[in-house]
Amino acid sequence: MRLYWIYFIITLSTLFFALIGFILTPFDWKGKIWAFIVRTWAKSILSAANLRYSLKGLDNLETGQQYVFACNHESIIDIPLTLAGIPRSVVPIAKIEIKKIPVLSWAMLAAGHIFVDRSNHKKALESMEKARKSLVRKPRSILIFPEGTRSLDGDIQPFKKGGIIFAINSGLPIVPMACCGTFDVLVKGSKNFTPKPLELRFAQPINTKQYDMDQRNRITDQVRNEVVRLKNEWATSD
Repeated sequence: MRLYWIYFIITLSTLFFALIGFILTPFDWKGKIWAFIVRTWAKSILSAANLRYSLKGLDNLETGQQYVFACNHESIIDIPLTLAGIPRSVVPIAKIEIKKIPVLSWAMLAAGHIFVDRSNHKKALESMEKARKSLVRKPRSILIFPEGTRSLDGDIQPFKKGGIIFAINSGLPIVPMACCGTFDVLVKGSKNFTPKPLELRFAQPINTKQYDMDQRNRITDQVRNEVVRLKNEWATSD
């Protein structure tokens, strides 16, 4: 019953904050209102689910700098954890299928979130280029989950290169980031929900300006290795 309660809270919170966002959208010229709403939405879900979290490595981030945050993906809890924990305006790159979800997709579009059709390479590239140009008009950071889908066993899967290529083209530093503990809270496909302390860890940013597109595989491996390191350090710190 606990899991259904969590889904109810997520739905209710999404409807409530989406309504507030829609009302305030005409006044949100720089996206700051939606950024605040999204972060408050994420924190409300963690609080209602009794999920305490901590942040480690925030001192690696430079004030005012835009980043591409690259994170592992173990659970749907990763979404509120990352959006609550990243201390700046950030929008995720989401799969196009989410556009089929009423209210949630409308709110994400209004907040400037980016949808990518991974099944259509041409459309995916067009979406990424459109997103890159939008960052010039409205500066903000980007959140990506390079595994592409949630892990079924908690192990970090191979990283896809799309988000890394986006970072190189945009000239933005990549921050490897690890969601720690979310797999034990809610496994994909499971009905068991177990509240436990969570942690979001940030590594040193990787400067993409010194690399070109021919080195995208190397950067992708470097980002993944850093995420694995962060998670392993958390696992051995208990």
